[in-house]
Amino acid sequence: MALTHLLILALIQGVTEFLPISSSGHLILLPNLTGMADQGQALDVAVHVGTLLAVILYFWSDVKGVTAGIGRLARGRIDTQGAFWALCLIIATIPVVLVGLALKLSGLNDLLRSTAVIGWTMLLFGLVLYWADQTGPTTKRAENWSLKDATIMGLWQALALIPGTSRSGITITAGRQLGYDRESAARLSMLMSIPTILASGALLSIEVAQEADMSIVRDAGIAAVFAFLAALAALKLMFKLLQSVSFTPYVIYRVILGVILLVIAYT
Repeated sequence: MALTHLLILALIQGVTEFLPISSSGHLILLPNLTGMADQGQALDVAVHVGTLLAVILYFWSDVKGVTAGIGRLARGRIDTQGAFWALCLIIATIPVVLVGLALKLSGLNDLLRSTAVIGWTMLLFGLVLYWADQTGPTTKRAENWSLKDATIMGLWQALALIPGTSRSGITITAGRQLGYDRESAARLSMLMSIPTILASGALLSIEVAQEADMSIVRDAGIAAVFAFLAALAALKLMFKLLQSVSFTPYVIYRVILGVILLVIAYT
């Protein structure tokens, strides 16, 4: 694949993965609207790996605590925040894994990859994010995360399997509605992305490994590096902006793009 195509793909994934504007929706739109060849699952996995490494690096302190907590959790000990958060992350990931497998086995995931679907989800879930952000209280911080809230956020996260919904957007929406402040909702959303990306990446990697094409492996490595750099920059920018602005700019972008996509889809 041409280097320019790889760069565009990686930048789209890196910038949109953690912003509440749907990375999967943008990746699907790239071939749909430009006529470029579909990047395929191998490159989808690669750019997701790049963004995964970015979020792990950015939240290294939290990730280190959760990693240590997994060992304690395995021994039946939930006596640290890391161990408790590890349990919360496992619970929050279960719904998206189960729904994802159901969509994959039924073939419905392919039917959802259309411009019209992305237009509707981009628009509607953008408005839901605005509603939650404007009406949700700010009484909780990330340290107050509970098993109940992890379960609720996990159920909301399963909706992100519909292209255009945005995994980060829907989990931030859930977090704000549950009463978490903007930065805490975004922080929990980013941590929830780690096991989710790992699970989806593992599933797709099984299929990709069967292709055993070295040219794809080379392209995947290049795309992963670019996606990592773009995602790290996007994370830093978003959390800096959250100190002074709401999620409204992202909502405006979603609404405008959603309307444009619906016009294209139905005309």
